[in-house]
Amino acid sequence: MTKITNEELLNSIKTKFDNEVTSVTEPFGLLTIETGRETIIDLLTFLKTDAKLQFIFLTDITAIHYPETEKPIGIIYHLHSLVNNVRIRIKVFVTDGDVHIPTATVLWNGANWMERETYDFFGVVFDGHPDLRRILNVDDMTVFPMRKEYPLEDPNRVDKRDYFFGR
Repeated sequence: MTKITNEELLNSIKTKFDNEVTSVTEPFGLLTIETGRETIIDLLTFLKTDAKLQFIFLTDITAIHYPETEKPIGIIYHLHSLVNNVRIRIKVFVTDGDVHIPTATVLWNGANWMERETYDFFGVVFDGHPDLRRILNVDDMTVFPMRKEYPLEDPNRVDKRDYFFGR
């Protein structure tokens, strides 16, 4: 089992998707790239089917919410090449009013539940998903609990007052 370097991996990606990769970082040695929603399925397909790279294992799909930014919702893909013993993180950021992204279930059947969980907690709509509905929260819930839209604590709680703690 040989390990390819992040430089070799990035060169392979840039050869085919040079203009579509907008940001490249390596936090803690994990190659992290950013792309757009128009390119994500083509990029994932390339990483999975390329004979040299072979990123056949989809580790996780999740999302993040940065409410103060221009594109606050980010969809995160973690892939692992078991043959080359290397991992990659791919991020796609979308605006709050347009949280649609193509589904990865066309490539990995395991993406089904990961995308349902991401929809359930962040409200990301995966276009083309075979069964996109809530998976952990109740069906009639109208909010997405992992978004940072509400205060962390209820300001009306009386048991958190300073005079209870001698202040």
